[in-house]
Amino acid sequence: MKNFKETANFIWSIADLLRGDYKQSDYGKVILPLTVLRRLDCVLEASKDKVLKTAATLNIENVDPILNKAAGYKFHNRSKYDFDKLVADPNNLAVNLRTYINGFSEDAREIIDQFEFDNQITKLDDGNLLFMVIKRFQEVDLHHDVVSSMEMGYMFEELIRKFAELSNETAGEHFTPREVIRLMVNILFLNDRDILTKKGIVKTIYDCCAGTGGMLSVAEEYLNELNPDARLEVFGQELNPESYAICKSDMLIKGQNASNIKKGNSISEDKLDNMQFDYLITNPPFGVKWDKIYKTVKDEHDELGHGGRFGAGLPAKSDGSFLFLLNLISKMKQDDKGSRLAIVFNGSPLF
Repeated sequence: MKNFKETANFIWSIADLLRGDYKQSDYGKVILPLTVLRRLDCVLEASKDKVLKTAATLNIENVDPILNKAAGYKFHNRSKYDFDKLVADPNNLAVNLRTYINGFSEDAREIIDQFEFDNQITKLDDGNLLFMVIKRFQEVDLHHDVVSSMEMGYMFEELIRKFAELSNETAGEHFTPREVIRLMVNILFLNDRDILTKKGIVKTIYDCCAGTGGMLSVAEEYLNELNPDARLEVFGQELNPESYAICKSDMLIKGQNASNIKKGNSISEDKLDNMQFDYLITNPPFGVKWDKIYKTVKDEHDELGHGGRFGAGLPAKSDGSFLFLLNLISKMKQDDKGSRLAIVFNGSPLF
């Protein structure tokens, strides 16, 4: 774990360059998207030449599937740039960086768009900071064999937590300790060991407050340890654009179907409507008022009753965490095998 701690501290130290030009609470707008970009850059490094050679031979409209295959991932970058080449041409850095970002395939580009990073390129360039910041990121080694997916998840959570503290937000919204997640996953899978160790088994899992994807990642890893032939298809929804982008980038790199990760409020705009899953897991926000979405939820409750998600009734407007439980229950399978659900609650929703 030493590597990941050192790397997280190094990335955190890059934020010092922003002092004076940026408010502390805005450091994350630069550091998080660049960490994601650098991770994607390192992951694609080995296949970059192959992608460029393949791209040069293509004369068709939809090149993404072919270039993804050449990259060996569900995404690619077809610009001639990478972080090394960007740093090698300091005078044209802003233009080249934009070209590089536009060279990503659609799924990966959408991830960067979530950070609204284009505004930061202009701001960094105007403040003569762009080269310094990109140069420091080019020195960070985020290759797969140096920083695993699990460690990358820790690192993002650590960075988000630090930025949240700087802007006086609650870190609890972003962070569930890994030991807690492992315990939950353990309980979820405990009685299914016989099923889960069968060859070629495919199961589904859903998190309606997916955050950066920590719970989904731990579940996937746990099942892999149990049975390398098993496949866990992960689904999730997340409200915070940055967390959503990080979660989606992690899923892309791991070869999961990134389009299974949806953005938005899973209570007021359920993007995985009428779907049911084998396992359901979440750590919803505690004690959060939900009066902003009250009308939408009340309408579903009144119109659909038990045919919708909230037929059992609605909690007080002062704490919406019970709504997440009702949402998950509605996505449990009703067949003889059923589903299993694990949720983190404080005491309030239980009374």
